[in-house]
Amino acid sequence: MSLDTLAVSKNTKEYRCRKPQYSPYYRCIEDNYEAFERIYDSKYQEKYGFLRPIVSKVIYQYLDCGILANGFARVKCRNCKHEYLLAFSCKRRHFCLSCHAKRVVQFGEFACSNVLKNVPHRHFVFSVPKIIRIYFLFDRTLLKDLAKIAWEVLSCYYKNTVGKENTLPAAICSIQTFGDMLGYNPHLHILCADGGFGDSGIFYAAASDLDGPSLEPLFRHKILSMLKRRGLTGDRVIELISNWRHSGFNVYSSDRIYPGDGQSMENIARYIIRASFSTERLNYMASESRVIYKSKTGNDTKEFDALDFIASITSHIPNRNEQTVRYLGYYSNVSRGKRKKQGACESDCVIEDDGCVKGANKSRARLIKKIYEVDPLTCPKCKGQMRIIAFIEDYKVIRKIPDWLGIDEFRRDRPPPERLQAADLFDDFSQNDYTDCDYRDY
Repeated sequence: MSLDTLAVSKNTKEYRCRKPQYSPYYRCIEDNYEAFERIYDSKYQEKYGFLRPIVSKVIYQYLDCGILANGFARVKCRNCKHEYLLAFSCKRRHFCLSCHAKRVVQFGEFACSNVLKNVPHRHFVFSVPKIIRIYFLFDRTLLKDLAKIAWEVLSCYYKNTVGKENTLPAAICSIQTFGDMLGYNPHLHILCADGGFGDSGIFYAAASDLDGPSLEPLFRHKILSMLKRRGLTGDRVIELISNWRHSGFNVYSSDRIYPGDGQSMENIARYIIRASFSTERLNYMASESRVIYKSKTGNDTKEFDALDFIASITSHIPNRNEQTVRYLGYYSNVSRGKRKKQGACESDCVIEDDGCVKGANKSRARLIKKIYEVDPLTCPKCKGQMRIIAFIEDYKVIRKIPDWLGIDEFRRDRPPPERLQAADLFDDFSQNDYTDCDYRDY
């Protein structure tokens, strides 16, 4: 397990161990998830499909994330001997926002220092209409086809525009399934080189007057043809969509992003793999079991029943080993591996690799510092250097150390959520015993 992030104090600008169990988001999940599991088949299965096994696994790992009772590391100052405890994290993407924040920073650094070249780029967004989004919800393998088709459209455009033989376009594609108000909205964010690379690595820029909507007809045709081949839609639906004034398919293209602005490129790279929601926009009313979620602009709100809120956010949890980020063309893993094997120079990336980026997985403190602009390994008392002196995982020792340090981790300021009684578990067992099944088609 990796170390968990700390929460920064806005007043003192120093890190303090976060206590996720007191956040509204954590309380909402802890109070309502068991009830959500009990009624899922009757209330949500028709809308979201079978409850995927990965959902329960991610939820329970999240509930253990950042809790000292589940193990921690001891961090101690070399000079004044000041000490604090740092809880382990779950490393879950998208659902645990603390862990995903580190993942976002990590990806931005990796993309700009190892993948993206110092050439013009464009940011594309490919989206599909509401009438066909349900297909992608019930069969998540279609998301792979969605990314493949969008890449075919861009690759065809850039090869024809550049007009050079053996030109290879390049892109990073991120698959997202969420909208502003947590609805299921499968779409793609693609950071694409605005041109193509020749066999020798020379970059040929495309024309600067690209019109994103001009790519929409080809994208629409390929998506509808793919759904028809799979037997998910017929000629009647295709004709209906084609006759709409606005088909619902959309291709957005940003202005050209010129090389030299590494910070902007890194910010875009972070943006395309952002989390599906924000806790800052969430308000949980435990007494009424309701969640109020604000829009991105703050001008609109949407009210959820707590169980409906959980059903909505869990629909965005990726399956195990599901790739949500794809490297395509000249940026693909195969192409980069071949160039590395041939000894080609890869130094012309957006930002210079300073040596610490490759060790980002090991240096969690550096990622935390980059997020909150405060070094978590700087002693708050003497400003000296702190270091990790031990990892504590033995349950017999876990409780003794917080007690010795005066940390009342096991005290609760509120009663625990209602739990299932033994009789309820027995009555409900026969209709919910499907944990060994594999519902990969949903």
